[in-house]
Amino acid sequence: MAILFVGGVVPRLTDARKELRRTQIAEAAVRCFSRNGLERTSIADITAESGLSAGSIYAHYRNKADLVRAAAREMLDKRSGAIGGYAAADVPPGPDELLARLIAAIDPAEARVGVQTWGEATTDPAVRDIVVDATGRMRAMLHDCVTAWLVKVGHHEPADARELAAPIAHRVMALYQAELLYTALRTPTEETAP
Repeated sequence: MAILFVGGVVPRLTDARKELRRTQIAEAAVRCFSRNGLERTSIADITAESGLSAGSIYAHYRNKADLVRAAAREMLDKRSGAIGGYAAADVPPGPDELLARLIAAIDPAEARVGVQTWGEATTDPAVRDIVVDATGRMRAMLHDCVTAWLVKVGHHEPADARELAAPIAHRVMALYQAELLYTALRTPTEETAP
């Protein structure tokens, strides 16, 4: 079904197309946040980066906080797919291998946005909620992966494995966050150096 408006017909976006558009906007936001910082990035910057109109951006996101939330969700979704796959494998990676895989997948632009978001979380309650939620979800995924490794490789009982996995997952998360910070602080020339 199409909606008539002055000047022509605008086709309705399918759900898949809406999700694709939301992802396009979120990815443009991550690039802008990485380059300009959260505070200095405007909706106009994201509009220019995405190639979409401001109306299209506002049709999908109410404000910049929504875009920060979407960017955090986008980055977490990328990690969750990989971590879920690791946990479901016949032989899940151990903590060292899990950390190595996570570090290898770090995108410098996303690392910069992540660290900026952590900084904003210290003064902005809405951003703090985003960070607490994303960090909690990531830690839970790591906990599930380490638990699977302890059960499948270490032959622990599931209840014991869940208990043993908690401090291990916490350390993996802390080391991963340290690597994100390290990556975010490197200069662009260091990123491309061999």
